[in-house]
Amino acid sequence: MTTKPKARKFRIRRNAPVASQPAQPAAAATPADPQGAAARPAAQPSRPRAVADAPRPAPSSPRNTGPVRSGEVASASEVSSEQDMDAIRREGLTGRQLRMARRVAQKHGLAPTSDFDAVRLLRAEGIDPFQRSNMLELVVPQEKGSGSTALTKGRIQLPQTVPSGGGNLPSTEVNPMDRRMREIADIQRDITKRRRRKMALLMVRLAFFVGLPTVMGGYYFNSIATPMYATDSQFLIIQNEGTGGLGPLGGLLPTQFANSADSIATQSYLQSKDAMLRLDKDVGFISHFSDPKIDPIQRLDVGASNEAAYKFYKKNVKIGYDPTEGMIRMEVIAADPQTATQFSEHLLTYAEERVNALSQQKREDGMRDAREAYEQTVKKRRDAQEALIKLQVENGVDPEAVIASIRAQISNYETLLLEKELELAALMDNPRPNRAKVDGVQGDVRRISNQLDRLNERMNSATAGSNSLAQQAVSLQLAQADLAAADMALQASQTQMEQARTEANRQVRYLTVAVRPVPSQAPSYPRKFENTILT
Repeated sequence: MTTKPKARKFRIRRNAPVASQPAQPAAAATPADPQGAAARPAAQPSRPRAVADAPRPAPSSPRNTGPVRSGEVASASEVSSEQDMDAIRREGLTGRQLRMARRVAQKHGLAPTSDFDAVRLLRAEGIDPFQRSNMLELVVPQEKGSGSTALTKGRIQLPQTVPSGGGNLPSTEVNPMDRRMREIADIQRDITKRRRRKMALLMVRLAFFVGLPTVMGGYYFNSIATPMYATDSQFLIIQNEGTGGLGPLGGLLPTQFANSADSIATQSYLQSKDAMLRLDKDVGFISHFSDPKIDPIQRLDVGASNEAAYKFYKKNVKIGYDPTEGMIRMEVIAADPQTATQFSEHLLTYAEERVNALSQQKREDGMRDAREAYEQTVKKRRDAQEALIKLQVENGVDPEAVIASIRAQISNYETLLLEKELELAALMDNPRPNRAKVDGVQGDVRRISNQLDRLNERMNSATAGSNSLAQQAVSLQLAQADLAAADMALQASQTQMEQARTEANRQVRYLTVAVRPVPSQAPSYPRKFENTILT
């Protein structure tokens, strides 16, 4: 089976349709008129819009009279077919209708020379060229057993044109398949050319932006760059967890790593401009990297600012903190291994001083507060004790003891008075008491009562008044209470002082160097292969 023929697309301008004249069957040129084929116009392909719409001259009428001219004369059938196609052209058919007419003509075995000829031939056969039909019916099967592309009736497959007559003139129509293949080949050649041009430009860009920098970087790292020596060291910060003087085993208690804040603070200080300026003041960091022996890229300009020197410092002093292990790793790079080691040792000294200063203020504040509280407590106790002693000296006697003695005497006399009154009552119960005994007992009662009255008066005088023994006893008791309170405050202050001293001992930080800096014998930088590949 053959595929659907492909025809070129043309846009046909729509004109006012005119009444089509009745089509007449086309007649082939007879052998008796050999010039008929030459006089008949050649097969015209579907023209463009400008050509199809151009007005055609009207054919000469056979009734015109005039001198007889010699030459080729078209037959009546040829003139009729031309007139029919001119009428079809004036109908304003679209390109789609013309292509459909050509496919219908092919289906019915006709051999039109153009799309307009296909419409003419179909109308001559009484077939509507624009009737819709199944697209599968437009495909004409080939002859079985033949490898050629000819149809069953031996005609040529459209869209090729068939020359009319026996003139066998070359056709001006180009095979659409050949033209399509030629256009595809042109497109492919253009795509190939563009790809080659893009590839060439890509190679140029790669060579300029990748190859050239790589070559320059490799040459610099292998031939020009000054070898740099790196010194590695590791240290950690620990804090004391012992209790100090609380016991003989207080200093033997284990220690633990300091918190990450101390390590981060130490790392930040070592990477600060302050540490760089101190290192330059002590060992000449800026002058070392300004040495003319160092290549221009790694050399610091003479008289450079602190900011430029600080950039070199951060590049050549690398410090990292590992929070899982609590270890701080430091790498110092210099043009000389001994200088790198010297830089590293000074930085470790700075770090140790900074660690000692981290908790010094806190420890001093805690101890100062505890010391001031202790001194105030001691002063208050001394004042209370002096007041008690002064009261005791002013009174001369112990008021409480005197009052207690008077109370004891009053109690004894009251007991003795009660006994004498009972004895007198027993004597008086006798009908004939002994007068001498009664008088003696009555005298004892009188004397005991008098003595008891004097003791009561003395007791009253001792407990009444602003300067009585009771007031003196109250003052002594208050002074003793103040002294006892001062003693308790002094004891608490002593405990607080001891706790502050213990806390201060716990706040102590120690810098322990795990890996000491050792001068290296081989340069560590630049890494020639790695840096070249990175470039």
